[in-house]
Amino acid sequence: MADMTQFENIYFNQSSRPGRLRFANSGLGWKASSKNSTQLPFLLPQSEFVSAHWSRAAKGYECRVLTKDHGVIQFDGFDLDDFDRLKSTIKHHFDTVLETRPHSIKGWNWGKTEFERSELVFNVSNRPAFEVPYAQVNNSNLVGKSEVAIELSADHDVAIRGPVGVRDELVEMRFYIPGTVPKNEDDDEPQSDVEEQNAASAFYETIKERADIGQVAGETIVSFSDIMFLTPRGRYDIDMYPSYLRLRGKTYDYKIQYTSIQKLFLLPKPDELHNILVIQLDPPLRQGQTRYTFLVIQFLKEEEIEVELNLEDDEFEEKYADKLKKKYDQAAHEVVGQVFRGLSGRKITVPGQFQSAHGQAGVKCSLKASEGYLYLLEKSFLFIPKPTVYMAHSDVSSVTLSRVGGSVSSSRTFDITVTLVTGVSHQYSSINREEQSGIESYLKSKNIKIKNDLVDDQTFLAAALGSESDDSDVEVAPRGDRGSASEDEESVDEDFHADSDDSDVAEEFDENHASSGADDESASGEEDEEDDVVDDDDESENERPVKKRAKMD
Repeated sequence: MADMTQFENIYFNQSSRPGRLRFANSGLGWKASSKNSTQLPFLLPQSEFVSAHWSRAAKGYECRVLTKDHGVIQFDGFDLDDFDRLKSTIKHHFDTVLETRPHSIKGWNWGKTEFERSELVFNVSNRPAFEVPYAQVNNSNLVGKSEVAIELSADHDVAIRGPVGVRDELVEMRFYIPGTVPKNEDDDEPQSDVEEQNAASAFYETIKERADIGQVAGETIVSFSDIMFLTPRGRYDIDMYPSYLRLRGKTYDYKIQYTSIQKLFLLPKPDELHNILVIQLDPPLRQGQTRYTFLVIQFLKEEEIEVELNLEDDEFEEKYADKLKKKYDQAAHEVVGQVFRGLSGRKITVPGQFQSAHGQAGVKCSLKASEGYLYLLEKSFLFIPKPTVYMAHSDVSSVTLSRVGGSVSSSRTFDITVTLVTGVSHQYSSINREEQSGIESYLKSKNIKIKNDLVDDQTFLAAALGSESDDSDVEVAPRGDRGSASEDEESVDEDFHADSDDSDVAEEFDENHASSGADDESASGEEDEEDDVVDDDDESENERPVKKRAKMD
């Protein structure tokens, strides 16, 4: 015990709680000080120790240890006074000099990148501005001709985040790399004969190689080729590994941990030609500024797959016998769904008892401008394919059935508005009227509050039709409040003669036809000849305003 050095309040790899760091001839070890911490102890044998650097850090000063197979290890929280003691300790136990490595604090966003043994270093004026360990690189994509995006692994350990909640994390970086570089820098050929290549492409290929992206160490358990994805759109190859899967497309590659899979849905598409596998992710898949919380895979209903898992019999019996089959020879959607369920440990949700008017599991509708299908499952609602919206029954406040608009088509369709407890609502429109009774029965069976605006519209229409069939005395009362308009109608009724041979059409459109004013004169006892009324247009027009003024007086 005498030949051991210990440092208190040291943070391991940016852990949320400090611990004790001990150095001995056999190696070094770190253990959290708190008994309630879920952080596991860390041990590093002396044979794994390569070098160490001292620099400023977030919690004071840090010692970065470069290892052979464990990448870069960070120990943060040292005081400036600990430098001499730590330097002599490392020299004594590991026969290595602790190098001082000051960081650049100019704040420049341009510099030079160097690919070191275990990390990518971004230097500004020959000083490191920041380092990116290869182990933290989750994915990389070539964006355009001069830009490379690097996705970093998110922290999935919620337990060590403390009572404050989810903290901000750096999840993506982008490097702008213009120009070209020699394709084979190590060749002894003259510079003029060396083939040039795009600098961004060279950077992209290097980071993929160093971070083990694409060419992953270890063998796949099973691979599926040319699988059709609706979200994100395109065809991808799926490589399934023991702890994660990889999607390989023509432009983008994705690495997804099985711990990110939250839910699985296997649903028949109402077109009776396809089946849909929906995968919910948290954290979501990122493609630039776009996030994909759901992966939607489409299979032909009649497509079949025959595969055999790439596992030894002993390993299969020990780890996967109760989760997977050794061989599969059945429908493609069933094979892929069962493999996802076995490796991720998530249950697959299938349609429940609800059926549409045509015997399907989903109802055709529209969400804003997107057409799709709404599935009424046992414990949730799900709209697919894009945008995919998942709503658990426990999060639903009410469902409103309504009809919007006065067009003819609105009488054959209706809308559903699902309001969540958070106040957010989703309106699904253009649902066939045949589905109304089935949806109402489903909502009642799930004890979901229903607000039916369709009943209110029908009640209002029935009241309006009933009022028209009442007696004329009932109708006269409201007309009396219409002012001068009702007086004109009453005078017209008194002057109307049912046995008149004059045509209403002729009276309205024929300028030579007798006006109503002339007929009024004939009815009041002034016996004029009919030919005089027809020929003398000027006289009849002059008399017309006189009669109106007389009525007003």
